[in-house]
Formats: sequence, C-alpha cells, structure tokens
Amino acid sequence: MKYVTLLMLLLLSMSVSADDDREAVGNVLDALHTNASNADFDSYFGLYDDNAVFIGTDASEVWSLTTFMAYAKPHFDKGSGWTYTPRDRHIYFSPDKKVAWFDELLDNEKLGETRGTGVLIKQDGKWKVTQYHLAIPIPNTIADAVAKQIKAIDR
Repeated sequence: MKYVTLLMLLLLSMSVSADDDREAVGNVLDALHTNASNADFDSYFGLYDDNAVFIGTDASEVWSLTTFMAYAKPHFDKGSGWTYTPRDRHIYFSPDKKVAWFDELLDNEKLGETRGTGVLIKQDGKWKVTQYHLAIPIPNTIADAVAKQIKAIDR
C-alpha cells in the first residue's frame, strides 16, 4: 500500500509539473503578443533566447535575433508594434520537458487569420522563445491561384 501511495504521489506531481510548464509556456506566448502590441521593445525581446530565429511571412524573412531587433526597433520606437490575438493554441513538450513547441491560430486586423508556430527552450527554469514562425495559412481552395501569383513574382 505504501508503494502504491508513493507511485500515485509521483504521478500526480508529474501531472502538476506538466500543467505548470504548459501554463508557463502559454504565459510567455501571451506576453510576447501583448508586448508586441504595446511596442514594448525590451520586454518583447527579453522573451527570446539569444540565438533565436524569427521567420516571417515572406520567404526572405529568416532573421537572427539581432536582425529582427533592428527591423522592429524603428517601429517600436514610433509606438507601433503589431497585434496578433491568439485564439487556438496547442503546446507540446519533449520527453525531458526542456523543449516545448507550439502552433497557434492568430487574428490580425490587416492579414486576417495567421498562424504562429515555434519552439521554446527552458533555461534556468525560464522558458525562452528560440524560434518563432509567422505564416498566413492559405485555404486549399485558393492554393493553386496563390502559388501561380508567387511563381509570377519569382520570375
């Protein structure tokens, strides 16, 4: 009976830990969106790992953290960040709980529905964004037409 109780306590603590990590990752992502919307440069970029990569909607936008900061700084200095409102988020973890990845649908006034995906790593007990990828999901019904437009631009 003693071993069964210990096993149950261990399983319960693992479940609580996973829930805590899920909440912590969600909080980082929520703060990321809030800080971007508020054009809070230091708080926004403080959520990224030093080696982070940001992948934008354009195929040319694969930016190191310093390049992304240089892009964002003039916008944030004018008080104009960007507002993406999450509405459907999924978070996953590596077996050792040191890496998390996510996908989320986002609403944006200019672009409409977008999708963010990315990876966070746990450093010194804190979650840091190490990759963020913003994409515009294209409905299958118009994918061929969009692909033709992209091909025309690439020519």
